[in-house]
Amino acid sequence: MKYQAKVQETMAQLRRLNFNTVYPVVWNDGYTKYPSAVAQQLGIPFFFKGAEGQDVIADIITQSRRQGLLAIPWFEFGFMVPLTSELASAHPNWLTQKQDGTQTSITAAGEVAWFNPFHPEVQKFITDLVVEIITKYNADGIQFDDHTSLPVDFGYDSYTIKLYTDETGNPPPTNPQAQAWVQWRADKITAFMLKLNQAVKQIKPNAIISVSPNYYDFAYKFQLQDWLNWVRLGIVDELVMQVYRNDLEAFTSQITRPEIIETQQYIPTGIGIMAGLRNRPVSLPQIQSQVQAAQQRGLGAVFFYYESLWDYAPEPVAQRQAGFLAVFSNPVLRDTSQFTRRKPTFDTLTVPLYTKGSVSQPGRGYFLEVSVAGDRPKRVLLDTGSAGLRVPKEFLGNVPVRKTGQIVKEVLSDGTILEGELVYTTMSIGLIATEEPIPVQVVTSRKCTPQKPNCSAKTNTPFSGIIGVNYSERTLPYNPLRKLPGNLSNGLIVTGNGGSNNNGSLTLGLTAKNREGFKMTSLKQQPAIDGIPGNRWDSRLIGVCLTISGSSIKNNCNTRMVTDTRARNSFVEFKSASLAGKLKPGSLRGENAVKVAIPKILDYSLVPGNRDGFNLWNINISPKAEYPIFVNSGIGFFDKYDVLFDSINGQQGFRIRS
Repeated sequence: MKYQAKVQETMAQLRRLNFNTVYPVVWNDGYTKYPSAVAQQLGIPFFFKGAEGQDVIADIITQSRRQGLLAIPWFEFGFMVPLTSELASAHPNWLTQKQDGTQTSITAAGEVAWFNPFHPEVQKFITDLVVEIITKYNADGIQFDDHTSLPVDFGYDSYTIKLYTDETGNPPPTNPQAQAWVQWRADKITAFMLKLNQAVKQIKPNAIISVSPNYYDFAYKFQLQDWLNWVRLGIVDELVMQVYRNDLEAFTSQITRPEIIETQQYIPTGIGIMAGLRNRPVSLPQIQSQVQAAQQRGLGAVFFYYESLWDYAPEPVAQRQAGFLAVFSNPVLRDTSQFTRRKPTFDTLTVPLYTKGSVSQPGRGYFLEVSVAGDRPKRVLLDTGSAGLRVPKEFLGNVPVRKTGQIVKEVLSDGTILEGELVYTTMSIGLIATEEPIPVQVVTSRKCTPQKPNCSAKTNTPFSGIIGVNYSERTLPYNPLRKLPGNLSNGLIVTGNGGSNNNGSLTLGLTAKNREGFKMTSLKQQPAIDGIPGNRWDSRLIGVCLTISGSSIKNNCNTRMVTDTRARNSFVEFKSASLAGKLKPGSLRGENAVKVAIPKILDYSLVPGNRDGFNLWNINISPKAEYPIFVNSGIGFFDKYDVLFDSINGQQGFRIRS
């Protein structure tokens, strides 16, 4: 493609044969294929020019558009770079390595080094190049292939070791294929791809983000390329999976994999077919049979690479071209207007609940990692008994917040009063962001109510933040999970850790499958409140039967109850001393066995003890209480039951744990 006449002839020929997309390479061997200001600023002035001194990429894009073809520049080398390249030599700190210190691996492109995908300078360089390409040429998109990844043996450079250790508390495992280590690195690459997508879409919302990876199991395990997650997150607009196989049966088995079928439901999906190499030509019948197999399954076909279509081929050019026209007998034009910003397609997502927060927290708790205003993820306390995200100002990142000047106050079940300004900003759980800015309380003051002077604020420990996921809001801020995209906003499931040191889990998004085994009870709908989206439900369960041994409380089934992960200790609140009978305020003893039950729904029995967060039950006398008898089951309840909250149908479900 060095000659303008050749480019013009090629694009016209491809159009006559009903091709509709070309992918010109723009990044290869540590150099750009176009005049790049980004590369020049780094001291790399060289780029590939046409024979007439022309910008080859500009020429290809111009001629392809004249013929009605899409031109999507191919960012071929990704994080891969020759070790001896000027760029690698000038920035040795950008390179990652294996455990033994070696910096190269053998690939189809020869022996190459790898830029560290986790290093911010590398990420900025790649982002700047991609943004430059989209901006400079108004390109229809950008394609990444299997080199926008990292071989699983890499990641043992000093920068990555420190980053992993800082975030997890442990050094990277010596086994490069250890599950947590693989996932951590793959998730970091995914996070970068999400930011890269956002950078491109900000410039050109209908730009096509195309990815051409290996089949998923290989890509994830050996290249840390979690492309199926990219599809589900809405990062990818087009997928072209490389299936370079000679045997038709082996080829077909790859293109019928579940991840391909899933991807087809959401985005244009094609199969990368080997058209031949200079020293290994591929016959026309093999190519035709593979194209037909793909077409029969609703898949497109993409060929690697142009010269082998008919220049490096065992058949004459005319026969070869006629063969391609035979399988592409009808023109199919593409239009970038169909490509708009995609939303995540997850029906459900499960994330860990940690036993420790980012800020020290006395006693038990379940902590969810959230990112507020673009900050690094922080672990905040999950609270099923309240609603709204409440964090200290130190948890806010650099994304602008919209201040309201409104000071809000929240009284927690233990008597802690939180005060602070209500602001609007973004929140992410993992890589899933809210669809719009949400109300957040920036807590600047904590104190105890006079009725409960020994609340958590008395300890003066730093505030860990709270994410309240209850659906019975009385004021702002509301439950932030309401603004997660799609099905993820319809409810949640909390799975405890059984009192161990292991993580629990939070499942976002209810499906028929993850609802299995739950026994459901209905909640009472509450009136709508301006500014709070969705239905509000009274989470104080009715018809709860309470029995306390050694007392006059015998199967009182008019009790109200909440299931509250924030309450370390369970308690029974009586409106009057007479209702409590012989029970006195304070901790219940072993002879006061407690049983709470909802007929045909749950039956929870426990012998009180003195283990904070496990079996410590308190008796409170509260004349101003709203109900005669009220139970907060506390965090210990989640050791025995998984608890489901359905925000659409107003239900709470319980599934006993084996």
